[in-house]
Amino acid sequence: MSDPTRRGAYSEAGVDIDAQDEALAEVKDLARGTFTPGVLTEIGGFGGLFRPDLRGMDEPVLVASADGVGTKLMVARKARRYDTVGEDLVNHCVNDILVQGARPLFFMDYVGAGVLEPDAVVELVRGVARGCRGNGCALLGGETAEMPGFYQPEDYELVGFIVGMVDRPRLLDGSRVVPGDLLLGLPSSGLHTNGYSLARRILFEHSGLGVDDLLPAPDGGDPGPEITVGEELLKVHRSYLDAVGPLLDEPALHGLAHITGGGLTDNLPRTLAEGTAAEIDPTTWTVPPVFRLLQQRGAVDPEEMFRVFNLGIGMVLVVEADGGLEILERLERQGHGPRIIGRVIEGRRQVVYQPGCEAAF
Repeated sequence: MSDPTRRGAYSEAGVDIDAQDEALAEVKDLARGTFTPGVLTEIGGFGGLFRPDLRGMDEPVLVASADGVGTKLMVARKARRYDTVGEDLVNHCVNDILVQGARPLFFMDYVGAGVLEPDAVVELVRGVARGCRGNGCALLGGETAEMPGFYQPEDYELVGFIVGMVDRPRLLDGSRVVPGDLLLGLPSSGLHTNGYSLARRILFEHSGLGVDDLLPAPDGGDPGPEITVGEELLKVHRSYLDAVGPLLDEPALHGLAHITGGGLTDNLPRTLAEGTAAEIDPTTWTVPPVFRLLQQRGAVDPEEMFRVFNLGIGMVLVVEADGGLEILERLERQGHGPRIIGRVIEGRRQVVYQPGCEAAF
């Protein structure tokens, strides 16, 4: 009989199976709390089974996406707070399929670690589960991998995979976008999940700040509420499903753009039709203080700021000039804070800033 106190060869190689089992036991309970009527399997099988409700659809189309939260995880590690980045991940993926008119069905995650700490893994997945519940999709399964030597100790990787569905006649593919359409911007909650490599360098390396230090106010203008660096950088990536989901069947909605890495400059063209361009007026909204601070402390060119960060606009709706005003009023009544930030013009699928990027700062 083997000695129960003796460490196994796998454990001595750096992989603790018992620690994984400890984390997975609680993870299963978190996942069950997200299950929707379409889920047919328990957590722990080789594959998750899901039966979508196809009633009322003529040509159901599955829409899938995968993403991560990037180096925002390094901020979470500095702050020893892992319960928000999982929600970031789900919301980001939901927004990515939402722009094509799809509503989420289920989500799957991957957590990789150098040394698996059960409490940290549970907190990561707790955030994923909270995001799934908030968006009405099931956490159908996932993978946890401990790989010493590949990931460094205290390193975590978090990746998500989402599947949603849209009826093909309601698919948003840019074909409806025409010159004269209005561009409605919905505010972001902060950096969301993009630009963290530059933000970390400016705030932690160049400015010598820590996660528990108060975020300095930018020079000039409104300093914003008092908040620590860690609290600002770990603000949860906003999901726009509650704001935009009820509008997906509106004929006046012609397109959507999730403003992620690449900012307005690179993301808006992805939703434009051939022969059109987006004209943006940067003076139509107030850039939040954190972005002005980053621009000043990092001496970042305004044009680059518009390609790295969302600058306070996390989602753009392309709407019909007349019917779109009703959408604007509806979003205002519901407290979503929309702004008319520009219009669609004739062009070559690019963004033109009037009077210029520098006007935002």
